[in-house]
Amino acid sequence: GVYSTELLADDIAAFMQAAGIRKAHISGLSLGAATGLWVAAKYPDKVQSLSLHSAWPKTDHFQRTVIAGFQVMAKGLDNVAEMVILGIFPWCFTPDLYAAKPDYIESLAGFVRSRPVQPVAAFMQQSNAVIAHDVSAQLGRIRAPTQITFGRSDQLTSRRFADQMKGSISSSELLIFEGCAHAPIYEKVEEFNQKTLQFLKRHTGAGSTKHAGVV
Repeated sequence: GVYSTELLADDIAAFMQAAGIRKAHISGLSLGAATGLWVAAKYPDKVQSLSLHSAWPKTDHFQRTVIAGFQVMAKGLDNVAEMVILGIFPWCFTPDLYAAKPDYIESLAGFVRSRPVQPVAAFMQQSNAVIAHDVSAQLGRIRAPTQITFGRSDQLTSRRFADQMKGSISSSELLIFEGCAHAPIYEKVEEFNQKTLQFLKRHTGAGSTKHAGVV
């Protein structure tokens, strides 16, 4: 069938029910954050807190253009992993990181190459879900405490989306990571972990709440 971020959220809700997870902390980066928005909007009673890293409520023309380029690269290379390394990495990491830590970049590339192969057809469906993503009309349904984070140098999901999300999600806070692009989780690892864990700890209560990551 056709993928969508809403369908991915439905899958997460179904998994939680099957696993006996009544409520969870939902955390996502990029596509995971887009999916997390749908989880929190459509299944608010299942979400203890929401962590949105490099999220966006509705794909804009700039993003559609970039993602169409990823699709062309994936088909041309016939290799999703190499497309990620050559096409997506430069949007995820700043030029400063490439210059200062080339071995680190190469280790991340090695990790991508080591993962199970994603067929190009599956990537096309996944990226089409990104292109079609639109949860903007549902943001007001999100009730969970929400942390919204961006990298200052991110162009894919920059602060241009922050005001709409923060203004529509009543219990939300915004955090900007300086010197980072789309993936502060890899670029400022210690700071990212410290500040995101602080948020989670503030909203961790007793009972059956569990942590669930959406990546």
